[in-house]
Amino acid sequence: MDRDDVMRVRALYDAEMRRDARPDSAGARVERVGAVVRQTVPGLLGWNGVLWSELDEENADAEIAAQIAHFGQFAGSGQPGGFEWKLYDYDRPADLGERLRAAGFVPEPPETLLVARTADLAALPVEPPEGITLRVVRDEAGVDLMMEARARAFGTERPRIREQILGLLRERPDTIEAVLAMAGDTPVSAARMEMPAGSSFAGLWGGGTDPEWRGRGIYRLLVAHRARVAAQRGIPYLQVDASADSRPILERLGFQVLGVTVPYVWEG
Repeated sequence: MDRDDVMRVRALYDAEMRRDARPDSAGARVERVGAVVRQTVPGLLGWNGVLWSELDEENADAEIAAQIAHFGQFAGSGQPGGFEWKLYDYDRPADLGERLRAAGFVPEPPETLLVARTADLAALPVEPPEGITLRVVRDEAGVDLMMEARARAFGTERPRIREQILGLLRERPDTIEAVLAMAGDTPVSAARMEMPAGSSFAGLWGGGTDPEWRGRGIYRLLVAHRARVAAQRGIPYLQVDASADSRPILERLGFQVLGVTVPYVWEG
């Protein structure tokens, strides 16, 4: 893609995945309130946060305070009061990150928003490395293996992600492709793809590999598998919020940079 293509795809991404975003689970509510689009999820394990904003120097601080008041009201009432403001480096005003920090938000490590044409990646000739088999996840036992692979890869437990995957498999199985790389009976890598109905973008999430199995092409294999599934569904683009470790691999596969995003987290 040349620069004009990149800017066109970024505008499409902002329209579909941020400004006109759809709930990521059956229990979530997405609403536009003033100059902000936010998602609120009842319960303890959903993603709560700001997806998009259209702010300026005059209204930014008031809108930040309004979102803190909205999400903060749930603290102590069976829901978490914390939430995430997903800031992109081209969002306005230019000092929005500084304003969020001043309001008590804590930035997490930046991620690079990458996009590729699905058809280009679906043609990748990738075979499983020796000793590895792919397993598509359809049930709770498979999700538990995904969480085991994630713990091996990152050393962390993420119960919210487990519940999100289970919810999609139960309620919207046609919108998710979850996959494992197995070494015998051991899960050594896991990833998923979310395909919102009617969207031009399939999101690649959660790719992580046990350190002992890195450097053998497993990550590339999981990307190629999901690309083939997305191509079969007629989805034109793949999107990734890439870590610093994943970005070089994805760029070598043909992904291009649309921007950088920083999750700003408010815990109250």
